[in-house]
Amino acid sequence: MSSEITLFVNPTAGRGRGAHAAQPAASALRAAGFSVRTVVGTDGPDALARLREAVREGTGAVIAVGGDGMVSLALQALAGTPVPLGVVAAGTGNDFARALGLPVREPGRAGRLAAGALKEGRIREIDLGRAGGSWFGTVLCSGFDSRVNDRGNRMRIPAGRFKYDLAMVAELAAFRPFPYRITLDDGPVIETEATLVAVGNGSSYGGGMRICADAVPDDGLFDVVVVGDCSRATLLKVFPRVYKGTHLGHPEVTVHRAAKVTLEAAGLTAYADGEPLGPLPVTAECVPGAVRLLT
Repeated sequence: MSSEITLFVNPTAGRGRGAHAAQPAASALRAAGFSVRTVVGTDGPDALARLREAVREGTGAVIAVGGDGMVSLALQALAGTPVPLGVVAAGTGNDFARALGLPVREPGRAGRLAAGALKEGRIREIDLGRAGGSWFGTVLCSGFDSRVNDRGNRMRIPAGRFKYDLAMVAELAAFRPFPYRITLDDGPVIETEATLVAVGNGSSYGGGMRICADAVPDDGLFDVVVVGDCSRATLLKVFPRVYKGTHLGHPEVTVHRAAKVTLEAAGLTAYADGEPLGPLPVTAECVPGAVRLLT
């Protein structure tokens, strides 16, 4: 294994925390005897192109410094390769790190963990989802939550997360369930009215919302959570329970497990790892052991 480690940095993650997190992480790796090469792109596509070049040239590991968006970019370059991934979680949500028990907003500790894992060979092979030519590590979502994302992304003001709070209020005002066609593992089509459908390789999205609370990232299966035909009042009552995962016990919530899922619904966008995939229909497949994680 190469002793050169690639630090893949998003300096703007977490309102600038990414830039500050890179230094203690790099120091921890150098203290363990590794040389560190930093990759920073001018934008997402440029960063991914630079990372893919670093992987082709040979690197001992890639350490993603930033939030879930940066981890998602790293997955596009590392899935199916022997190069392991480390995570220095310094973003806003950090759901990938949370689901896997990695340090959050502790860059020095995360760097030391990655260095120790490299020296001791502590590597865990985990599954990834693949949909529309993209890999994802946490949750693919569609329905009410994706409508909130759509509306929030169109809003120019206010800035930050507050606009998504306003978008949620607006979507609640226009709320209605969506007619879905769901196919699990090439089985019969399930036709249902649903508020949202989430396909979880990991357990959470949106900064700790445990929508697929029981998902296990190395069992070869997705947890497919279907929130049924809820009224506004029921949705508002159930929503706070998502942070603890206790919503799974509600009678309007159904959980399926499958290695392949097809979702069909008119007028809905699919998001995976917080990034837009495109309009439904979409088919997601769980790929066992697709990435090697430093733990």
